[in-house]
Amino acid sequence: MFAVDFKVRDYECDMQGIVNNAVYFNYLEHARHEFLHSKGIDFAALARDGVNLVVVRSEMDYKGSLTSGDLFQVTVVYEQISKLRFGFRQQVVRSRDAAVLLEALVIGTAVNARGRPFVPEALTLLSGA
Repeated sequence: MFAVDFKVRDYECDMQGIVNNAVYFNYLEHARHEFLHSKGIDFAALARDGVNLVVVRSEMDYKGSLTSGDLFQVTVVYEQISKLRFGFRQQVVRSRDAAVLLEALVIGTAVNARGRPFVPEALTLLSGA
């Protein structure tokens, strides 16, 4: 399982003193990009080549809240969903007590230069990794 370490910054918190729900999207996306990079897949290079990875669905179950200064990890597990879709199962895990504060499934596809969906070979190879 791939994981990226984070620390909550003050400006990510709302008036209640907890991380704003929308900020979790940023955490998850950053971890996915780092995961792809660790597998030799350059997100920016794909885009330059006319291949755009796009999110088609996000499911997030909030189970607890992070607060300013919390250390945490975002995990990433890749899975092939169908011939045209792939998914990333992700968790936000607080470091001090290993509490799972969020579980997510982010489903995507790739769109080629003609706008047709497909899954690049580099991603299909991740299923066996």
